[in-house]
Amino acid sequence: MIIKVGCCGFPGGKKKYFSQFRLVEVQQTFYKLPRLKTVKKWVNEAPEGFEFTIKAWQVITHPHTSPTWRKIGKEIPEKKREKYGFFKPTDEVFEAWVKTKEIAETLKSKIVVFQSPPSFSCIKENIENMDSFFSSIDRGKLLLGWEARGEWLERKDEIAKVCRENSLIHIVDLFWDNPCTTTEISYFRLHGLGRRYNYKTKYKKEDLNQLLRKIKEIGCETNYVLFNNVYMSEDAQNFLSLVKRFI
Repeated sequence: MIIKVGCCGFPGGKKKYFSQFRLVEVQQTFYKLPRLKTVKKWVNEAPEGFEFTIKAWQVITHPHTSPTWRKIGKEIPEKKREKYGFFKPTDEVFEAWVKTKEIAETLKSKIVVFQSPPSFSCIKENIENMDSFFSSIDRGKLLLGWEARGEWLERKDEIAKVCRENSLIHIVDLFWDNPCTTTEISYFRLHGLGRRYNYKTKYKKEDLNQLLRKIKEIGCETNYVLFNNVYMSEDAQNFLSLVKRFI
């Protein structure tokens, strides 16, 4: 069993991060796609064996009403805004995927993360959008994962069906949910305890021991564990130390 540990973003800056970890989930690609020149610089700066995963550009998954849209870095004509988000099978969304894929391949990424917003409800239209999007795009050699939010969290059977039919890794916070489908690869994003998305959480030793037990119980060959909380760097380092002792 392989367990890869990292953070969602570069807490403390890239130079320090590269000295501590061998995995990161790039967040910048969700808000605004970086220039290829910038991405190539990251690859050159990273140590040998370092792995980047990336979060897909928000214009694929999030509607223009999302508050995060203010960071996309380009002006979208008002008449075109409805053509973005929710995996809509439009030229605009497919073009956004092509650009996202180019960044992923430049970073030599293996996995791209799609996070849908709570407003992306579990209805027929949205399911059809996902089916159309994922059956149409060129994935290359990339593996694709989906983190569902909102009412989907109570619709496990629907999540499982979408993931199976579209060959998606079901991404979950393992403290809250088990993946509805499993393959040889699992991907976990950890957002906190007490309530979902409690980013101020500081994980205790017993929490990290519980996390390791859960990963072992699921039994996937390769496991990605990404911390996404205020104390992510310290928590990820502590979990990495635990993994090294027991795996």
